[in-house]
Amino acid sequence: MKVSSKYGDGTEATLCSTVVKAVQAYFKCKDGSAPGAVGLCGTKGVAEYKSASGPEVYHLAVYDPAGGAMLASIYNKDTEMLETYAVRNNGQDGAAIMMSMLPALMADDEFRENLDALEVQYQGGYPDMGEATERMAILCDNAYRRINDSSCAAYLPTSIDGTGNVMRVSTTHIDSGNFRPDTVVAGMFTILANSTVPEKLEIKPATPHSDFVGKYVLDTTRVLTPFEQSLVPVLAPWYVLPEEVVTICKHAKQSTGKALPMRNFLLRGPAGTGKTEGARAIAAGLNLPYMKYTCSAGTEIYDLIGQVFPDTDGPSTGDAELDQQRAQLKEMGGITYENVKKLMGLPDLDDMDYDPAGTYQKLTGVEKADATSQDCMGLVMEMVTDKLQQLCKVKPEFADGRQTYSYIETDFIRALKHGYLVELQEPTTIIQPGVLVGLNSLLEQGGSITLPTGEVIHRHPDAVVVVTTNVSYEGCRGVNQSVLDRMNLTQDIELPAPEIMAQRAMSITGCEDDVLVGRMVQVVTDMADYCRKNGISDGNCGMRSLIDWIMSTEITGDPYSSALYTIVSKATSDEEDRDALKATVLEPIFAPKRKKAV
Repeated sequence: MKVSSKYGDGTEATLCSTVVKAVQAYFKCKDGSAPGAVGLCGTKGVAEYKSASGPEVYHLAVYDPAGGAMLASIYNKDTEMLETYAVRNNGQDGAAIMMSMLPALMADDEFRENLDALEVQYQGGYPDMGEATERMAILCDNAYRRINDSSCAAYLPTSIDGTGNVMRVSTTHIDSGNFRPDTVVAGMFTILANSTVPEKLEIKPATPHSDFVGKYVLDTTRVLTPFEQSLVPVLAPWYVLPEEVVTICKHAKQSTGKALPMRNFLLRGPAGTGKTEGARAIAAGLNLPYMKYTCSAGTEIYDLIGQVFPDTDGPSTGDAELDQQRAQLKEMGGITYENVKKLMGLPDLDDMDYDPAGTYQKLTGVEKADATSQDCMGLVMEMVTDKLQQLCKVKPEFADGRQTYSYIETDFIRALKHGYLVELQEPTTIIQPGVLVGLNSLLEQGGSITLPTGEVIHRHPDAVVVVTTNVSYEGCRGVNQSVLDRMNLTQDIELPAPEIMAQRAMSITGCEDDVLVGRMVQVVTDMADYCRKNGISDGNCGMRSLIDWIMSTEITGDPYSSALYTIVSKATSDEEDRDALKATVLEPIFAPKRKKAV
């Protein structure tokens, strides 16, 4: 006898192994003969499906009938490790997902009635196999029609793509109790329910800065000028001192007086973790003026040490060839380091990095098998500087004591010369990896460099360099090894503890709802963790995003919609990744508001 669901077209129903396995697992966990469970977390179906692939292996699944979002993972209870779940992989036929859909499927009368009748057959050892087969066939056909036919009156949307990939149930979800069932339909939950309810964050008052600011002065005999004192950062009252900042100040202070005091530091970490605030705090602790230089893809060595601009319309140099070169350089856009290097036909950084020995021989005519790109960079700088000085000279009878060029000193050079703290931001964005090699002499204690004016700059003993970099940014590269070797201390800066994030955010925004802010902090930290683990690196999610989200929510009154345009939009530009973040991280904590029926 042919049977079919009431939602079908009369075609004979066929058995589906995925539905059969899910139903059988449901019966077994319901009567306790096998581990596993089915339940509800709000309106979402949740399931723990015991896998046959190992004694402690379970498939975890979550289904949201509102939009069809699905999450699933393979979980080993012994190791507490999670693996990606993909439908149709070996041992991953979708039975776990079908189990999580059972509560939504059972909302239909036909499915529920046939499931109950089949359960009676199961409990009796299937005395009437013909009836049991018919009941199972109707269940399979009912599920098939409702899942695959969007025109069906009882349609259940799903989000599985053609590859069978499913978003993950994460460790964060388990630990935070995001899918803790509030209704158990069958069995006993041991994983999704074995988690702690997130505790309310205890937000303490900000730590006073009186025991830090100016407590690590490197030279107690030094007196800053009023202008220099105005450049020393003043820390905001809400700022909470990271341990890494205090550690750096201690090292700088306690190494003073030694042959090689510690003056170069690297702060490395994701965007929004407070690296620049940390650099400013270090300056405050050392009571040093603060300056910074932000690198870009096109940064050259000359951008860091300064440019010279001779008066090309002024008196003659007394050398026809030099005067002609002046004219050429003027047409090229001015007498700058880069233009002079091009005019002289000197090798660029690619040549130095690719073949330093060959480049060195081309520059000097001398073979040096162990030549480095730093050696080549030093030679090029000397040659360009010498040429610049020649171009700046004038015929004595026309000089009249006038200076025929101007040199623009950079903050980087000013800081090193006068003993300030200078932050070098994002050097890993520089396309040419050898640019910073040219500064190695200044990164050495007691180092020096010759400026375009011919002046030799010696590094001040109090000068501190703080390099801040985010290696997860798109377009970032690794820090040059010779530069990294000159860093006395490297500190990895992560997002602050949730309590500190909430404290800072509430101080800055003025929001007093600590429960709401605590939940928002959880979303931001979970989202940052998700992006890191899934290789999403074209955006960022940190303190700045959290602050924007809180302020937007105070305007809209809706944390979910505000999150879409603050934290989610900033985390990635990829639409699929944004959808994943919404379904995996945001919606379990802040569900979207349901539209009221008209």
